[in-house]
Amino acid sequence: MATTPIITIKGLSVSYERKRVLTNIYLNIEKALIYGVIGPNGAGKSTLFKAILGLIDTDSGAIHIKGQSIKDLRKQVVYVPQKNDVDWQFPATVYDIVLMGRYPHKKVLEQINAQDREIADQALQEMGILPLKNRQIGELSGGQQQRVFLARALCQQADIFLLDEPFVGIDITTEQTIIATLKKLAQQGKTLLVVHHDLSTVEQYFDKVILLNQRLIICDDTDKAFTPENIAKAYGGQLPILHKTGMIEK
Repeated sequence: MATTPIITIKGLSVSYERKRVLTNIYLNIEKALIYGVIGPNGAGKSTLFKAILGLIDTDSGAIHIKGQSIKDLRKQVVYVPQKNDVDWQFPATVYDIVLMGRYPHKKVLEQINAQDREIADQALQEMGILPLKNRQIGELSGGQQQRVFLARALCQQADIFLLDEPFVGIDITTEQTIIATLKKLAQQGKTLLVVHHDLSTVEQYFDKVILLNQRLIICDDTDKAFTPENIAKAYGGQLPILHKTGMIEK
């Protein structure tokens, strides 16, 4: 029996400065699965996330989360941006950043309390960075920084996670920690969309794949969607480069 999608996207089109970035996207995102969002540079992957979050204007289409607008369910959706979008010199400690995950649960002027701090400590512990809680974020390694932002996401206790290239610039140990955490979250009923560029790990990491190149190529179970034919449709002329770099073996 088909389940009700947790996110529905109907006819989404987005343009930047009159250049179309996404065209007529239809997606039904199911609960408790990890989706890999795959496609070449400029395919519209980050744009898709920003549209779901209501951060950009769209040309057309409708996006609903649990049948409602993102404005009504913002605290149930957490976003982990690309590392390049973060100001790592911002004068904040690891603990400051992780506690930001509690802000969506707070009313205006409501203070962080002991329960919030306990939730933050648990998130730090889960990501293995509790001893770093008083460090400034700019002092950390790339892997440690990514763990901080995933800890912030855990602290929000959201139902839907949007992660934009969380595995870029990190060590293999952190990558294994993160994917283990994502799989645990899916087992707990969370839904995860992950922009990912390393095609060699797609089959290991994701339950379903969304292949994009401004248009939707396919969204299906990984073994059905991640085929040479569909990859060729998404990457086109970039495919020989991917073979040469070893990012794909098919």
